[in-house]
Amino acid sequence: MAEAKAESPIAASATPVGTTPIATTPAAAKPTTAPGLAEDMAGQLRARVTGGALRPGQRLSEAKLAAELDISRNTLREVFRLLTREGILRHEPNRGVFVATPSMASILDIYRVRRLIEVPALAQAWPGHAAVARMRAAVARAETLHPKADWQGVGSANMEFHSAIVALTDSPRLIGFFTQIIAELRLAFGLLDSPEQLHSPYISRNAEILARLEGGDAPGAAQLLEDYLNQSERAVLEAFARLG
Repeated sequence: MAEAKAESPIAASATPVGTTPIATTPAAAKPTTAPGLAEDMAGQLRARVTGGALRPGQRLSEAKLAAELDISRNTLREVFRLLTREGILRHEPNRGVFVATPSMASILDIYRVRRLIEVPALAQAWPGHAAVARMRAAVARAETLHPKADWQGVGSANMEFHSAIVALTDSPRLIGFFTQIIAELRLAFGLLDSPEQLHSPYISRNAEILARLEGGDAPGAAQLLEDYLNQSERAVLEAFARLG
């Protein structure tokens, strides 16, 4: 009887001719977050900070936020990482994630950046720019909320006014960067115990800046804004110093 040939292990496992091998990817290498989803969710949380809904020092519940935003905990952790890098959140080992509390040094830096971005943006602005309508709407909203003593709403309208000033640049990079700055600024405002004293004087000043710009005097509007920012910085720092 002829001896049966042993089948080669290599031949047994070989892919049949004409068949494309199926590549396998280890489970650990598969992405767990849809592209852009974490950035979108980070934008939503950042907007809550800017709107005053999240306060300095507030602890964030991972389970509650994941359910509320309808995202996985892995995605939420990526959101936390992004906002921690921006200085809007902070992570404390064994305690969790908290909304950041600004320091005096960070407040000084925020106002330095604001002067570098907002003042030139206004000085070179065209009165017919679409962002001027946003400025006008923000002033009108603050004037409507003022008699109701809705200082959180007035503060949000003020944030929108200054975001619109930066939109005059037509620079997506500056606009995106300023979105982070304005969130940090709102956290600084959230530390103060007198929002009326902080926001009330600037309602009329915003209206004055807008009138100067719409009248065709962009450099004059920019000078008013620079004085405004200097006064606002002093007010915030003085109030911040009293907290200590």
